Parts: sequence; structure tokens; C-alpha cells
Amino acid sequence: MSITPPADPQKYNGSLAATQAPNISPALNISPNEMRSIILRQSKRANVGHIGSCLCVVEILAAIYGHILKAASPHDPDRDRFILSKGHAALTLYAALSLKGWLPASELDSFCGDDSRLAVHPEHTVPGVDFSTGSLGMGICMAVGAALAARLQGSSRRVYCLISDAECNEGSVWEAAMFAAQHRLDNLRVVLDYNRQQALGLTRDVIDIPNLAERWRAFGWKVSEVNGHSMPALVDALSAPNTGTPHMILAHTIFGRGVSYMEQGIPISQTNLPVQPINWHYLPMSGDEYEIAMREVAAS
Repeated sequence: MSITPPADPQKYNGSLAATQAPNISPALNISPNEMRSIILRQSKRANVGHIGSCLCVVEILAAIYGHILKAASPHDPDRDRFILSKGHAALTLYAALSLKGWLPASELDSFCGDDSRLAVHPEHTVPGVDFSTGSLGMGICMAVGAALAARLQGSSRRVYCLISDAECNEGSVWEAAMFAAQHRLDNLRVVLDYNRQQALGLTRDVIDIPNLAERWRAFGWKVSEVNGHSMPALVDALSAPNTGTPHMILAHTIFGRGVSYMEQGIPISQTNLPVQPINWHYLPMSGDEYEIAMREVAAS
């Protein structure tokens, strides 16, 4: 089958990515390449999939945990909150938590192991994970509740949530959107991983959701569109001042970002499978695929 080229995230740079965001500090930098290496290494060791889903949100979590989240520790009661609604990308979150110093690097080797805290979907027993997630469409509901709780407590903390574009198939997402707009929860930032894929294929072929920016604006949200692989664009959008409405950031991403054959949906070892983007939602890597992926990430 032919592969539809992914949308080019560069076209969404606009003014947000035209200049280096002023609050990017090298001292706080969490390296996207180091995160990708952790994802590949631990996925291979555990022999699990969801690799493409993890790789495409690396810069988003690097921006949030390296530059945006205000938290002295994962136990600070007035810390900013982050909710990973697309819970199957938990390995990206574990990589960020480890590089931030909240999760021991040695514990990463327990990912997907018996009696491990580090499951395929995040559990709130992990330091830095405030909400257990995995049931799609639920994370944004938790984020709205957390934003309302901050207001009721008189706290200035913000709430950040990462959802997938396919989650917009869920009615609960739009219920949460209406509630947040009605109550003008401008301490809420939601980043949408706009990779145009979901578990059963391309989003447009399952339940098409065109004009997402217009839809979210119609629900009363401020909307920004950015290149989801540009750290300056992400930091700039995430750090924008409160404006009286919740803020949706549409982050245009490429599934499997950083590994060429995953971006193209090519199963190098399992030649019986067709070339299709969804392969790297499910497939674990063979030894050869792992070596190629690690070389590409190291060279980027």
C-alpha cells in the first residue's frame, strides 16, 4: 500500500518558532535525543511496542519537564500538575522524569517487569505521576478537575495535559472542553499530539476530525498551532500568559519521529507485513531494527 506523507510540522512554526523562546535555559535542558535513546533501549529490553507513539511526543515532554513545569519536587503541594492522557506513551514520561532527577535511572530497567512501578500505562505510585491514565478521553477530565481545584484553593499553579488527536473521538473530551470554557479555567494548558494516527489506522479513516483548530475555538478555547518537534515553539506556546480562557496547543508531530523506517511505517524484519504507519504502534523491534534506530538517533 502507499503511504500518505505525514504533515510537515515545519509549516506550523509561524511566529511562535521564528525566534528562540526567551525562557529556554540550557541549565534546565532535557535532551530529546537522550529521551529517544531511553525509549528505544527500554522498549527493546522489554520487547514491547507503542514505540512510534512515544517517539512523536518527546519534544513536548522535554519542553514541559525541562522548561515549563514549576515544581520544587514531585511532592510539592503547590507544584504544577501534568497529566499524560495518552497513557500508552508512558515510557516517554518515565524518560523525562528520570532526566529531571525524580526517578532513579536504574529503575528504568524495571519497565514492564514483574512487580515494577513502571507499567505500559502510568500509575500514580510513580514520583511525578499525579494521575493514573490509559483509558483514552479521561486525562483531560482529570486535568479540568485539577485546574478547578487550583482555583478553589487559591493556588497559582497551572495544569498541563497531553492528549492525542484520536482522543477527540471521545465524547468525554468535549464535555471537559465545555466545562473548562464555561468556568474560564485559564490555568489549563492542553497539548494535542496531532500525529493523525490511532490504534486501527489513520484518524481520517476511522473517525475524521477536520478543522480541529476551529472546533476548539468554537468551544471557547484559545488555540495555538505549533511544530510539535520545535522546542522554542512549544516553550513559547506553553509559557503564554493566561488570557481568561483555557489554551489548546495543537502540536503537529510525526509518528515515530527520529527513526526513518518508523516514520515511513516500514517493518524491516517482519517482511510479511504491509508497509503502513500503524505498524510501529504495535511492533517491538528486532535486533537489526534496534541497531538502526539507535544509530539514527545518535547521528541526529
